[in-house]
Amino acid sequence: MLNVFTLANGRLFQEEIESLEELSRFKPIWVDLEEPTPDEKRWVRQYYGLAIPDDAMDEDIEESARFYAEDNGELHIRCDFLVADAEHPRQVRVAFIMNLVNEAARGHGILFSIHDESVPAFRLLRMRARRMPGLLADAKEVLLKLFDGDAEYSADTLEEIYDELVRASKQVLEDNVSDQVASEVLATIARQEDMNGRIRRNVMDTRRAVSFLMRSKMLDAEQFEEARQILRDLDSLDSHTTFLFDKINFLMDATVGFININQNKIIKLFSVASVALLPPTLIASVYGMNFQHMPELTQKWGYPWALGLMVASALLPMWYFRRRGWLK
Repeated sequence: MLNVFTLANGRLFQEEIESLEELSRFKPIWVDLEEPTPDEKRWVRQYYGLAIPDDAMDEDIEESARFYAEDNGELHIRCDFLVADAEHPRQVRVAFIMNLVNEAARGHGILFSIHDESVPAFRLLRMRARRMPGLLADAKEVLLKLFDGDAEYSADTLEEIYDELVRASKQVLEDNVSDQVASEVLATIARQEDMNGRIRRNVMDTRRAVSFLMRSKMLDAEQFEEARQILRDLDSLDSHTTFLFDKINFLMDATVGFININQNKIIKLFSVASVALLPPTLIASVYGMNFQHMPELTQKWGYPWALGLMVASALLPMWYFRRRGWLK
């Protein structure tokens, strides 16, 4: 899908391109290629003179090739954007290309973005730019707002993680935590820990991209201050992820502790039962020795007396354990 975005009266308008001829009708500040086809890449190359690298969206690209400038003035930035899907959270690699040096090039002053799937931060920017006139002025503003939107999206996801952990903590801190509840809580904690780790990685990647923009000296004074504000927001998100990691570890330890308590209760029942059955076993062993002239074996009242003694020897430990509170 090939979309071009133009500014009119301070608002951002989107147009989907379906042929090479349609590109000549617009003067965009942003060209977005989502899952581009070979034909769409060819249109961009023919009209704008921009060759999209084959490894633009590779995940295993070398770190040194993620932020660089070409000799012809093209600035290349490859950054990950968070997709906080509940079932399959992930990062989407986005390649940005922008040329602000070569004014003779048809693609001068246009931000090109290439990615394999839809990105929430992109949708957020499009929605805001349509409703808020004057939000964007040029391609550099688009790039900064995309990074700012990604930081805000990460912040919203952190709030959702905290809400999930609060619900999990209420389950853990109940009076009776069954193994089923503990299993569900552990699954929830594991999911939120994974999401929190992805956000932390995403924040680190965005910080590197914004720092590269600031070092490139392509931003004016107002945009430079906006980039610094984005870095401050990212720093606050970083500290919040640390807080959530601590909370996750606490809930994990508490949940595992309740599982151990439930296991200890079962072991305690077996221990009490074995102690309670020890005296009757001893008495039965004594009477099983078949001593001669033992009254319990020679008299009619012998066997009822022996059985009653065995029952009494079992009930006495049970009464003692219950009185001490060891058996409930």
